[in-house]
Amino acid sequence: MGVSTQLEHPVGLSSSPARVSVVIPCLNEAESVQECVRTARRVLRENWITGEVVVVDNGSDDGSGDLARAAGARVVEEPRRGYGNAYLAGFAAARGDYIVMIDADMTYDFDEIPRFVRQLDEGAQLVMGNRMRAVDPGAMSLLSRIGNPLLSGFLNLLFRTPIRDAHCGMRAFRRDILPTLELRATGMELASEMVIRATRANLEIRELAIALRRRGGTSKLVPFRDGWRHLRLMLLHNPTFLFLLPGTLFGFIGTTVVVLVFAHASLFGRAFFIHTLIGGSLLLIVGTQLFGFGLCGRAYAVNHLGDRDPWLERNIQRFRLEQGLMLGLGLMSAGLTLGAVVVSHWIARGLGSLSQERVSILAATLVIVGIQIFFTSFLLSIIGLRRQDTVADVGPTRDGAARSARGGSLRSLPRPAAKSGRPAR
Repeated sequence: MGVSTQLEHPVGLSSSPARVSVVIPCLNEAESVQECVRTARRVLRENWITGEVVVVDNGSDDGSGDLARAAGARVVEEPRRGYGNAYLAGFAAARGDYIVMIDADMTYDFDEIPRFVRQLDEGAQLVMGNRMRAVDPGAMSLLSRIGNPLLSGFLNLLFRTPIRDAHCGMRAFRRDILPTLELRATGMELASEMVIRATRANLEIRELAIALRRRGGTSKLVPFRDGWRHLRLMLLHNPTFLFLLPGTLFGFIGTTVVVLVFAHASLFGRAFFIHTLIGGSLLLIVGTQLFGFGLCGRAYAVNHLGDRDPWLERNIQRFRLEQGLMLGLGLMSAGLTLGAVVVSHWIARGLGSLSQERVSILAATLVIVGIQIFFTSFLLSIIGLRRQDTVADVGPTRDGAARSARGGSLRSLPRPAAKSGRPAR
């Protein structure tokens, strides 16, 4: 990761391996960083916990790194700004079996660290703090008091997590789950990413009630920007909610409208005319496109991000690329046939005004939807291409070579074995 480290005054016995690493991201926290380091060292010493304090200097220009080093922390330099960048550098440098995450502004009580460690000792793999029931006056803005529960609730809705305060800055986890989490976020959204990936990996997650105190120094939080980054990450990690559900809804409404128009149905005594048909056609086209995006998003997550999706894995095995191509070509052919009928009638009537507007709209809709399905099938097949390392693991077979030559199925080769949800203890 290109970081440099310096070690001063390690906590505990130098001959013993670190059991706990307290990782503290720091950006211009000269007012409080020394107190944080000294308090963390005191808590570890008083509770007979062998450990270390790692401060990640995230490009401070007020001497925070030197102050932390003087107080006894091991300082990691991470010039790339960002909450996520700082923590990723700290995780890479940490030596402890357990990692405790805590901010450098004294908003959290360092004396809570032994409670988090105890939960990890008892089998938890990720321990989250929950601040929402013990917020000191002035410690959290009104906007954050509203936004945090909303974002946590939305995350719980999308990913069925058991966490009530998904963005708490104090948490602890076993270092050996880092390969399972595969964290990538570079900003504040790392907090949400950790919960999402831990939930999907079926890790043992627990939550402890803690207090939130008024911070020292200047807050680095930008509520709207950081809130959006959390929301954006949640949506990107859930293509079902982002694409498949609205795509299915739009497609169903659009198809229903088109059928009602051609059935000459009426609603409250009013018939559906060409403008309604245009609206239904647009909904059907948009719905088809969103549904295709959703399938591609889920396929990418399964094949390249290590996610598990039983529904997709079960159903996509029934289809091959050629089936999708044939469906797309069939719809395009139906649309072109209807278009040819309209043109022939138009020519037979002396090239006058086009009188079959409804059929023309239906023909265009079928052609567009067919094109979408045709090329989405190719994209799904590309996403599911076998990687070279997987091919080497499986080994060449005559049938496999034949499948590759024909274009293969929409699914990928068997993926490497999924990581175990619970690391060995």
